[in-house]
Amino acid sequence: MNHYATKKSAAQSMLDVALLMANSSQLKSVIYVGPNYRFYLPLLVLLSLSITLQVMVGLLLVFIVKYDLNDVRKHAKLNRMNNAATLFVFFTVLINIFITALGFEGYSVRSPMSPVMLPEHHHSLLPDDLNATSGF
Repeated sequence: MNHYATKKSAAQSMLDVALLMANSSQLKSVIYVGPNYRFYLPLLVLLSLSITLQVMVGLLLVFIVKYDLNDVRKHAKLNRMNNAATLFVFFTVLINIFITALGFEGYSVRSPMSPVMLPEHHHSLLPDDLNATSGF
């Protein structure tokens, strides 16, 4: 077993798991908000596609690690699998750029109990006269 390939696959798998968790959380938020959100369908499709590609990359990495890299007969197959994994990672990154662009920035998620969404104004807890700086 090739130790470099094993370490590389393990590191890539950990990153894949982290992104998978983030995308799963985003998907849950999109489903919770529902079709009233402006980018509901595009986000639903992009997140599902991203998760699918990540699972495929994970499976490819598992198979790549299992093969003996010292067997010359398997080099062509391993190269194809490695190229496919790299291509899937590239598309996953590209898709996640669009997911970030369509994200929930500035959108408040409301609970089913609240009838209105609250505006996102940031008010200070201090009275106005204490917020102002004065020259002593």
